[in-house]
Formats: sequence, C-alpha cells, structure tokens
Amino acid sequence: MASAKPKKKNPRLASGRKRVRQDVKINAANTSLRSKYRTAVKNVEKAVLAGDKTKATELFAKAQSIVDIVADKGIFHKNKAARDKSRLAAKVKALALAAPAQAAA
Repeated sequence: MASAKPKKKNPRLASGRKRVRQDVKINAANTSLRSKYRTAVKNVEKAVLAGDKTKATELFAKAQSIVDIVADKGIFHKNKAARDKSRLAAKVKALALAAPAQAAA
C-alpha cells in the first residue's frame, strides 16, 4: 500500500518554519470545530427522525450556536451556515407541526 501523502520538505527560513508550526495548530483547531459542527447537525437530524420534539428543539438551539461560531471563525461561509440553520429549523418546525396533528387524530 502506497503512502497517502508525500513527505514535505522543511522550510529553510525561520518565518517559514514558524508558519508550518502555526498551520499545524490552526488545522487541528479547525478540524475539531468542523467535527463539532457535523455532530451537532447530525444529533438534531436524529432527534427529528425519532420524532422527539422537545429533544430536537433543545439540540437545535445548541446547534445554532455551534453553527454561528464555525461561521464567525471562517471555517464555513456565512451563507452555508445560514442555509444549514434554515434547513434544520424547517425540519424541527415540521416536527412540531406534525405532533399536534397526530395528537388530534
């Protein structure tokens, strides 16, 4: 099995070496936030599929905060964040509207 990435050369200049050190830290932080974002969205969608209205609304409030943080830091574009929040809100709202209709029937 071939290695995934070729070995990178070390920069000669001190500023280049520092930039590489910074990039490693920034990449780790961005990866962590991206993962947190995906998990939050996935949790809301699971709650919606399960039909748990209270849990879905609670998780949606937390997910909104995480989506805003990710957009503010520039990991995702602000329009993508707004689009994702809108889609999640529509799913939660549809669940909330479906619950009273089922109770009435």
